[in-house]
Amino acid sequence: MPGELRLGDLSAATPGVLPSQLLVEAVAARYIEADPLGIRPESIQPASLDLRLGDHAFRLRCSFLPGPDTVERKVEDYIFDKLDLTGEGAVLETNRPYLIPLAERLHLPDFIRGKANPKSSTGRVDVFTRVITDHGFRFDEIVAGYDGPLYLEVVPLSFAVRVREGLSLNQLRLMIGRSTLTDEELATRHDRDPILFRSGKPVRAEDFATADGLFLSLDLRGDKDRRVGHRARSNAVLLDMTKVGVHRRENYWEPVLSEARGRLVLEPERFYLLLSDESVIVPPALASEMTAYDPTSGELRTHYAGFFDPGFGYALAAGQPGSRAALEIRAHDVPFMIEHRQKVCKLTFERMIAPPEKLYGSGIGSNYQGQMETLGKHFRRPTETTTPDPVDSSDQLPLS
Repeated sequence: MPGELRLGDLSAATPGVLPSQLLVEAVAARYIEADPLGIRPESIQPASLDLRLGDHAFRLRCSFLPGPDTVERKVEDYIFDKLDLTGEGAVLETNRPYLIPLAERLHLPDFIRGKANPKSSTGRVDVFTRVITDHGFRFDEIVAGYDGPLYLEVVPLSFAVRVREGLSLNQLRLMIGRSTLTDEELATRHDRDPILFRSGKPVRAEDFATADGLFLSLDLRGDKDRRVGHRARSNAVLLDMTKVGVHRRENYWEPVLSEARGRLVLEPERFYLLLSDESVIVPPALASEMTAYDPTSGELRTHYAGFFDPGFGYALAAGQPGSRAALEIRAHDVPFMIEHRQKVCKLTFERMIAPPEKLYGSGIGSNYQGQMETLGKHFRRPTETTTPDPVDSSDQLPLS
């Protein structure tokens, strides 16, 4: 198309998040490579790229950052053993850090940086991940001009999980400069073209709460039985993350009921999946990220997976404006009371360099458009027959 922005047009003067069509060009230009496998077209999302596990994992004594060293050099001091992820893969135990070299490598120009985050399905099974780079002093941050391998730290927290080579647990965004919308810009945009809804109606200006991002609150009303979400079971059976839509939810989760007046006491160190009270729209010109909860506001954490791609909650059926957000919550140290419409997390929004050619939604196989519950793609829907979890390879589903 005449006037269409191309990869060669980018520079430090074109801030924003790279959309899908520019990610395709970045792969062709070998800014991102994954020899000898190559990068599959379905790995490219509207504003991010799915990263895949390599063929082995290291069981570690502890987590670490490489600082001035390479990861390969630094990890030698912390390895217990090496696991083979080919074939049927390997089981990762709870509360043990693992380091897995990723299939992808980066060769970024000096004006493009990266940011990584767990995929939503990864966060929803309480698997903690973060990317490490050579000479890195921060997790999940890839400095502009980075040239080298990528590694993923993986820590299953609630369930022992099976993973294998090629599985995607996290995502990468590429961006130029800083293009985050200010609170004033968010309020102006919402007034002109609403992005936050409650009970099907745009949130009023006085309830549009911001502080370096847009606040979301909890829905603790639930259904007629006051069910508001799920809590991970202790000592659950093995969760095979390579299988989609086959696991019985009751083997891993117990329902959570709110108390009268929409309150819930979180048990310390238990993992909860709840829903936001509001619904969100991420329009094509923007990308969003859920940011970690400020620990000074309460002893809980409400963020494990964070990217919301352009098109999330956008162009749904009439009467369903926006999609609700799944909130991953864990209280620390002491029981903690939460209440209906308590603000527990924030969304930040960044401008896209250009609207992506494909948007988040069912058209590209997205799993959580218009979601009305919290459980991820690994579990059977409530209407599906409940038979024992499959254990043989004939039930294996594609990893995409």
